[in-house]
Amino acid sequence: MKLTKQQVNDFRSKVYNFYNKNRRSFEWRENISPYRIVVSEVMLQQTQTSRVTYKFNQWMKAFPDFKILASATTQQVLSCWQGLGYNRRGLALHMLAKRVVGEFNGMLPNDPNLLESFKGIGPNTAGSICAFAFNKPVIFIETNIRTVFLYEFFKDQKDVHDKQLLPLIEQTLSVSDSRNWYYALMDYGVYLKKVLKVSNKASRHYATQSKFEGSKRQVRGVVVKILSKVGSLSFQELSELVAIELPSNQHCLETVLSDLQKDGLVNMSKLDISITK
Repeated sequence: MKLTKQQVNDFRSKVYNFYNKNRRSFEWRENISPYRIVVSEVMLQQTQTSRVTYKFNQWMKAFPDFKILASATTQQVLSCWQGLGYNRRGLALHMLAKRVVGEFNGMLPNDPNLLESFKGIGPNTAGSICAFAFNKPVIFIETNIRTVFLYEFFKDQKDVHDKQLLPLIEQTLSVSDSRNWYYALMDYGVYLKKVLKVSNKASRHYATQSKFEGSKRQVRGVVVKILSKVGSLSFQELSELVAIELPSNQHCLETVLSDLQKDGLVNMSKLDISITK
């Protein structure tokens, strides 16, 4: 789809007018630095802003920059990460800080292709980091941006692929101020979802999140939380504590621990189980 200049101008005006009246304020938007943007973008992966806001401030007090985060222990990192879920993200952020300090003299690269080489950073997160941290006119998509373009350009259509949206995102991008343009798109997308009840069901990439209660993911989170607090435990001790927190758990603890070990989150020996250092 090729938009006319008038269509582009009308769309930009609509989005900016909404943004000027309804701009959301977050800590990572008001005091921008590459480190703060990286932390917020990784935290915001699969987590709502309401949960991230408190945890972001807590994290910044504990680890205010790449150097301090890089020197922290895994146990300290995962302990601070508790409450956000998907602990692998916290571990990936820790590894990212170590690499930034060790390979890039503490300076985050502003090349999206290079950022994608960091564990836990995919193409869309790399794009968002470059746009928000460095105000670079990169092309990326996330759920709220997807909502806007589906609603404005693909009404009454189904099975819309992101490949159909990306050219429109490129055509409408504000090259001189990509940071605020993307913030405006995201805030408008949140409004469409919450107020107008617009969903992304028309997208080919639409998927509902699996239930957390009673899931293996919940058991993983409890195991990491326990080990982050106490250091190391025998299998029996850990099993008893997990049973207290999740009395109706039906998942095999051995399987959960094996998965956590594969992900590099825990170490297991014949004597005890501990968070990876």
